[in-house]
Amino acid sequence: MWQEFKEFAIKGNALSLAVGVIIGAAFGKIVDALVNDLIMPIVGIAGKADFSNYYLPLSSSVTATNLADARKQGGVFAYGDFITVVINFAIVAIALFLLIKGITALNRSDKEKAAAAPPPPSPEVVLLTEIRDQLAKRGA
Repeated sequence: MWQEFKEFAIKGNALSLAVGVIIGAAFGKIVDALVNDLIMPIVGIAGKADFSNYYLPLSSSVTATNLADARKQGGVFAYGDFITVVINFAIVAIALFLLIKGITALNRSDKEKAAAAPPPPSPEVVLLTEIRDQLAKRGA
């Protein structure tokens, strides 16, 4: 059983998945910082809005003016957080699309370069071509 586990854990797919999850978590933190610290303040200035504090109180005991305090007082429908998460998702989706598109373009150009330049003929083919040409000259 230990051997089977070792083979599974060392397989390329399991390692690739683990690395992908770790990088994805780090990328998620970067995107959160990008959205919360750079994009949302600009959107807030342009639209005179701060999405993080948009909520609807679900009980009459909620009287706070910001989301953090309102959550302490009772249930709230925090649609501003949802808007922020949707913006985060859109940014991640666009970033991944551009990344995959760039990688695909690089792979395609490498394959096109390899296909565009045919390999030189082997020495045997060169020798056979010379023999054919000599025989053609003698026969003509």
